[in-house]
Amino acid sequence: MTVRYLTLDVFTPTPFGGNQLAVFPDARGIPEGLLLAITREFNFSEVTFCYPAEEPGHTRRVRIFTPDKEMPFAGHPTIGTAAALALAEGALPEGHGHFTFEMGVGTVPVDVRVESPTRAWAELSVAKLPEVGPQTPTINTLAEILSLEPSDLMGGALSPAAVSCGYPFLLVPVKSVAALGRARVRVDRWEQTLQRFWAPEIFVAARDEEQGPHHWRARMFAPGIRVPEDPATGSAVAAFGGWLAMKEPKDGAYAWSVDQGIEMGRPSRLDVSAVKAGGAVTAVKVAGRAVLVSEGTLRLG
Repeated sequence: MTVRYLTLDVFTPTPFGGNQLAVFPDARGIPEGLLLAITREFNFSEVTFCYPAEEPGHTRRVRIFTPDKEMPFAGHPTIGTAAALALAEGALPEGHGHFTFEMGVGTVPVDVRVESPTRAWAELSVAKLPEVGPQTPTINTLAEILSLEPSDLMGGALSPAAVSCGYPFLLVPVKSVAALGRARVRVDRWEQTLQRFWAPEIFVAARDEEQGPHHWRARMFAPGIRVPEDPATGSAVAAFGGWLAMKEPKDGAYAWSVDQGIEMGRPSRLDVSAVKAGGAVTAVKVAGRAVLVSEGTLRLG
């Protein structure tokens, strides 16, 4: 038996950048016990498996796997799956529209616009608004884990925080792009301090002043899910954007751009926006482009 798949590069307008993704548009014939094995075969950060929606009016039920486990939500698989359905499956005859995905985290709306036969733009709205988790380890401990000096890490309002928009991340702002580039995870210290923490995946970010006041550069390290470094992490950027909006003193609409994957040679651009009303964050969206790279069939036996 064979099953069809597509691969895309996500959060990039051109091939061979961004974050790689494999999408199985119709996974009904794949035995449950092979989903994780197939993900490991591709060795991408994530693979998505699509099934008919369970609720009328929804587009697909989408399951997301890393090489380690199934995920309730992730950003680049959501954006990439929407692009795959729009570009290769004829799901948007007019070239633009709206998808509703059923995921482990809940219902995730996605707006999609086809820009060329191989490229689409998509924007997801988070199913869960940002939640701040437990107290993080100390600045000294985090600096040691990241092979940095404590003075490299931000303090005050931008002190490290654990935040989730459906999947938790440990947000660690640093003072410069140079410090960001020096970050290296010491897996031994990570195992001793963060492996069982509420948010063991580390999202490190620095303001990129050369790109403007609303621009950040970031890296994401996730040794616990077999992703030493990720070139583009939409769920982390959602948590980060929601957290930044929490810090704003006034209600309003806010937006930032985040470059990720630079140090890996897979540059990615993620756009995040948030709305704050009545002193609370009421919406978070993450947007970016994705391009088709390949199409093929996988033999199951």
